Amino acid sequence: MKQVEPLAASLTHDDRYRLLIDAVTDYAIYMLDPEGRVTSWNPGARRFKGYTEQEILGSHFSRFYSEQDRQAGLPARALETAAREGRFESDGWRVRKDGTRSWANVVIDPIREPAGRLIGFAKITRDLTERRLAEETLRRSQEQFRILVQGVTDYALYMLDPDGRVTSWNAGAQRIKGYRPEEIIGSHFSRFYTPEDGEKGEPRRALDTAIREGKFEKEGWRLRKDGSRFWAHVVIDPIRDEQGKLIGFAKITRDLTERRENQQALELAREALFQSQKMDAVGQLTGGIAHDFNNLLTAVLGSLELVRRRLPEDPRITGLVDNAIQAAQRGASLTQRMLAFARRQELDPEPIDVPTLVRGMTDLLQRSLGPSIEIETRFPLALGLVQADANQLEMALLNLAVNARDAMADGGRIVVAAREESVALGGAADLKPGRYICLSVADSGEGMDEATLARAMEPFFTTKGIGKGTGLGLSMIHGMAAQLGGQLVLKSQKGEGTTAELWLPASTMVAEPVERPQPPSAVAAPKATPLVVLAVDDDALVLMNTAAMLEDLGHKVLQAMSGRKALEILQKEKHVDLLIVDQAMPQMTGTQLIEAIRADRPDLPILLATGYAELPAGTGVGIPRLSKPFGQQHLADAVDAIMRAKQKAA
Repeated sequence: MKQVEPLAASLTHDDRYRLLIDAVTDYAIYMLDPEGRVTSWNPGARRFKGYTEQEILGSHFSRFYSEQDRQAGLPARALETAAREGRFESDGWRVRKDGTRSWANVVIDPIREPAGRLIGFAKITRDLTERRLAEETLRRSQEQFRILVQGVTDYALYMLDPDGRVTSWNAGAQRIKGYRPEEIIGSHFSRFYTPEDGEKGEPRRALDTAIREGKFEKEGWRLRKDGSRFWAHVVIDPIRDEQGKLIGFAKITRDLTERRENQQALELAREALFQSQKMDAVGQLTGGIAHDFNNLLTAVLGSLELVRRRLPEDPRITGLVDNAIQAAQRGASLTQRMLAFARRQELDPEPIDVPTLVRGMTDLLQRSLGPSIEIETRFPLALGLVQADANQLEMALLNLAVNARDAMADGGRIVVAAREESVALGGAADLKPGRYICLSVADSGEGMDEATLARAMEPFFTTKGIGKGTGLGLSMIHGMAAQLGGQLVLKSQKGEGTTAELWLPASTMVAEPVERPQPPSAVAAPKATPLVVLAVDDDALVLMNTAAMLEDLGHKVLQAMSGRKALEILQKEKHVDLLIVDQAMPQMTGTQLIEAIRADRPDLPILLATGYAELPAGTGVGIPRLSKPFGQQHLADAVDAIMRAKQKAA
């Protein structure tokens, strides 16, 4: 320290300034004469420019400028400005000794004598190349980001000020929302919300949530410029400065309307598939139960009829038997409904004139519905025929009418109408393209809510209370319509009544009067020509009952409980006049047995007894059938018909 003090004391004022300037290496500090020639050169200038003091002293400072700047007169203009205004400052590109460029901040100050005469210029240059490159990189990055944001069209990307007004708007926002930038910038973003969301304060809540939690995300309905709605996924992020002050929000919106519609369609398809699988499973279960129940009813009905005829006339006993027969017949009706739902009932489709059928059952409808119900029919003058089973169609119409009556506790009007419709490809999910007759039954009752309407056609579902309905009426009609190639459609709203539409394929054939089969009678069947009948059934009760009824008719009966046993009997017994065989048997079905017999005995008359339409497609064609449950009269009629057909063919 003691050595430094004498040295500092010995320095002149000019020496101190010289030391100061030479010590600066971050700035180029040098002097120019009035014409612009370099007269001094510090280490900082040597480091920036690359010239030594010997190389540059006496040279004009314009050599640091690019050729373009020299031709434009920029060096002279800089000195003129400094001399005139007392200072010149600018940023620009300068040239180093090696020809490379640097971005420099230049300050030129004039140097004057006390009298004011200009004696030169002081020039200070700072190399800002790195900062310039960083700024340029940042600018390019920002420009690329701006181009990126503007190039995104699948997302609406825009900014809001702290109050929620739009401050920027990209091309995606314009495409999704429909507004041009000049139409929307400055407007509050709440205009994109639906009126109901606006009234609930959703826009303000969204911004508050973003501020409080750092992010807001939600899906909901938003509005376009044209007023249409779209399903949007919205994300709002708060934007803060370095001090943490809120300066706005970044908002990203994506239009998910198409995806939502696809998801809903997929959910509906899944629900429809689930419902179809559920109904199919219930249908299989119902069909199997109905088949077994039909076998039991066949034995019960046949046995009761035989007992009824063999009992002495005692009202106390015969009344009980008649009551049991009626109960069994009601059971048979129930199984028919179950089979109709399972789409396994025996149907006999024929061309039917709907107005004629309805007029023919008007009295029945009126008696069934009671005096408080008014029936109105509406049919066009020209209406095509429908392809359906007349008996099942009458039962379906009666069922729908009774349901309509039950929905009107204080009475009302039921409108039965029909119209012809054409269904194009893809026009209806459950209908093939073609012509259909739509038979409808409408009431003015209380109607059904959505939950009830969704379950109305499910088997065993009823709103009538315990003991007042089986819950199989609509499911039976639904199954019957589907089996015929149509469908049942229910339309209802709570408090606005219900309309049931039965769509059935139109027929191109001509309707012919059809004789309705008479119900079983307790009167003894007439004795027929004695036959040797082979009865085949795997159910011992049904087989015994069938044999008893045939023997009561005067026939000789051979019994077999399997197809294999039947073949063995036919090998031994060459004289068999008729084969009555059940269809659903283990190991060998009725149709398989028939095929085996046809090879050796093609002329043997065969009657196929079946509880439902269980035959595989393409099998059993042309084989007479006897539907279970059957009584003795049905059996006698079927045997008589098949034998007369054989005689006629002979």
